[in-house]
Amino acid sequence: MTKSFYHFLMKFRHPEPKDAISRFANHAYLDHSFPKNSFDYDEVSNYLELNGHYLDSMRIFDEAWETYLFQEEKETRY
Repeated sequence: MTKSFYHFLMKFRHPEPKDAISRFANHAYLDHSFPKNSFDYDEVSNYLELNGHYLDSMRIFDEAWETYLFQEEKETRY
């Protein structure tokens, strides 16, 4: 993988978020303890389970992670 999950997530930041992933990205940006350099699902997931009070559901993270994996796989092919 070339980008950390955090780096990937930041492209969804928006001043007026209209969906759950944009709200997640905005909150992660403000979370100074977020594991910004992690490529590891378990590390990020465990962090969010303990500290991700801003997530309505871990499903939002899981969907974002799936999109992250898809994008990273696509980028490494080309």
